[in-house]
Amino acid sequence: MSRKQGVLIIGGGWVSTQHINAFKNNPNAEVLAICSRTKEGARKCATEAGLAAECFDDYNKALKMSGVDIVAIGSPQHVHAEQTIAAARAGKHLLIEKPVAQSLSEMYAMREAVRTAGVKTVVSFVLRWNPLFQRLKKMSAEGAFGEIYAVETDYQSYCGDWWGGYSIGRTKAMGVSAFLLAGCHAIDALRWFAGAGEFEAATPVEVFAYSGGKRGNSTHQYNPVTNSWHDNALPLEYAGLEMAMVRFSNGVLGKVSVNFECIQPYAFPVEIFGDKGSVKDHRIWSHKFPEQKTWIELSETRPESSDVKHHPFQAEIDHLVECVVNNHESHCNLEDTIKTHEIVFAAQECYRTKVPVSLPLKV
Repeated sequence: MSRKQGVLIIGGGWVSTQHINAFKNNPNAEVLAICSRTKEGARKCATEAGLAAECFDDYNKALKMSGVDIVAIGSPQHVHAEQTIAAARAGKHLLIEKPVAQSLSEMYAMREAVRTAGVKTVVSFVLRWNPLFQRLKKMSAEGAFGEIYAVETDYQSYCGDWWGGYSIGRTKAMGVSAFLLAGCHAIDALRWFAGAGEFEAATPVEVFAYSGGKRGNSTHQYNPVTNSWHDNALPLEYAGLEMAMVRFSNGVLGKVSVNFECIQPYAFPVEIFGDKGSVKDHRIWSHKFPEQKTWIELSETRPESSDVKHHPFQAEIDHLVECVVNNHESHCNLEDTIKTHEIVFAAQECYRTKVPVSLPLKV
């Protein structure tokens, strides 16, 4: 049996706890080191996880540690590009949290570094491993809904200081936009369900988008956890609502939105329309069931919470380790998910030009 894959965890925050747990539970991986802004933060993560891992506060020193094969980047998004490029040049395989970069130039530089190094990557669009999404994707690939011609997805979650990352994520400099910060999950789901194969995401060729909402620079803020309001909160620096129409190379039309202003609990609506059936969240209507009189409800776990503990990180990270051990490319690698991010940046360009934007984009 081959040795376990040594793992370096980057970041000591919310999502990194799930990376650590998932790698711990994988029989072919071992967490060797944790790197955070401070050694104290890294040690705290190691202690809470029951690990005797080496702790660092210097990313470049951590990369030089012997035995590290995989780097899991769970740091704030504005350093993802720099850290990915350094890890790829060091020959490390990568788990990269979304969003992968702040700009097109950063993203394409990451792609070049990964291509040159030939390392394996998985970008953390973790909902591709959600049980309901997997069931729907398999049913779609098997023809349960016929030929797909339209998909609609939405990310609906009030973004405020109830979330620990709000002070950074709310800014244009660090968060960039609602689509980039979190709405990219809905964009990736749009591509995923628009693709014909079970492990295929559709390729976008044109985007038109609007931004809006009513929140503006308000410091009066909602907390969806406590269902309450408070004043003197830091304002969101970009539009809280974005909507986009996407045309894919296979002819499918997509509609996607992100809503950081909705006064409600977290929701992730999905609608899929084919010429032989439809999907509305966990409900299906299909030619496979000609006697059905009402919607059939699927029982698989669906995306119902923004809490990272609810997300299927174990399946995602098991997939990454399998790709590394068996030298396979992931359906969710950097190369593929750049197409998801390009829709985000195309929307930003559309707000400036007021005309449809063709893809792929150029720097």
